[in-house]
Amino acid sequence: MTDLLAIGTRKGLWLARSEDDRRSWTLDGPHLLAQEVAAVSIDTRRPRPRVLAGIQYGHWGPTVTWTDDLGGSWNETEHGAIHFPEEAGAAVARVWQLRPDTAERPDVVWAGAEPQSLWRSTDGGCSFELVRGLWDHPHRPTWEPGGGGGAVHTVLPDAASDRVTVAMSTGGVYVSEDGGEKWEPRNKGITVTFGPDPLPDYGQCVHKVAVDASSPDRMYAQNHFGVFRTDDAGVSWTSIADGLPADFGFPIVSSPHTSGTAWVIPLVADMQRVPPDGRLRVHRTRDAGGTWTELGDGLPDGNWSAVMRDAFCADDHDTTGLYFGTRDGCVYASADEGDTFTLVADHLPDVLAVRAAALP
Repeated sequence: MTDLLAIGTRKGLWLARSEDDRRSWTLDGPHLLAQEVAAVSIDTRRPRPRVLAGIQYGHWGPTVTWTDDLGGSWNETEHGAIHFPEEAGAAVARVWQLRPDTAERPDVVWAGAEPQSLWRSTDGGCSFELVRGLWDHPHRPTWEPGGGGGAVHTVLPDAASDRVTVAMSTGGVYVSEDGGEKWEPRNKGITVTFGPDPLPDYGQCVHKVAVDASSPDRMYAQNHFGVFRTDDAGVSWTSIADGLPADFGFPIVSSPHTSGTAWVIPLVADMQRVPPDGRLRVHRTRDAGGTWTELGDGLPDGNWSAVMRDAFCADDHDTTGLYFGTRDGCVYASADEGDTFTLVADHLPDVLAVRAAALP
């Protein structure tokens, strides 16, 4: 078995492979050199894995490109895969999320973009249509851009129903129970420390959301200040930040198999955004946020970088592998759920997105 990592950076994409052990890696790239790759996914639902990349051409603008031969050749849809209809009066600035749907919907791929918008493909990511239910939501004019812009950056389709959950900066968590027609905010309990109302219905700067292995109703959120859990599909959230050295951060990752297991990478303060005391560490919970354990074997001290919201992921092995990349171009892997880490690559450009998949 081969494990594949797709690493999107400010200046291209790298593919890393490991044979059997997830500790020794070979690096292939750069692909798409000098193009910003803010979103990447590995779609294993088809006979040959498809790597999708949301790229930014600079003055040529953003699009989605893909490879079906692991980087041997790249494909683009003529006239672009993703763009607003003329009557929308908007232009896509970046694609921040690419999310294949479930095996039951093998041709469906979701995209989250800037400005705050959700897109759906029914041809494997070759072309996308705007989800008008979210775009036309009456709250949209009040969704302000966050520090990294205003974008839908998390898309979570439910395998057992028509539920789709999205998160955005800013705006918060929104849920559709009918596949994208109607949407409602689900942010009760997620705090806003920078606004006049600390507990608004919407407007939160949620950085990332992950679904627990036990149920689609249990999710974890890393907020702009605060780490939270919901057990009722976002109807209410409670803080689980006690025990962490800082409650600010960008990514949050959950185990695909083990209930109650999730990981965060804390950063101090709002504007500093560096690991506490310069110690790059992952923190793991085994009890749905009741307690946290610091993990750092193989990770550096004296590190003043950060990990962005899509630059941390887990694989689907029985013993979960973890992978993350930093803004100073280092990528780390763990084959044992964070107990130990090894260096996959260093001296890459600023890492924006990391995705993992096991290939037969």
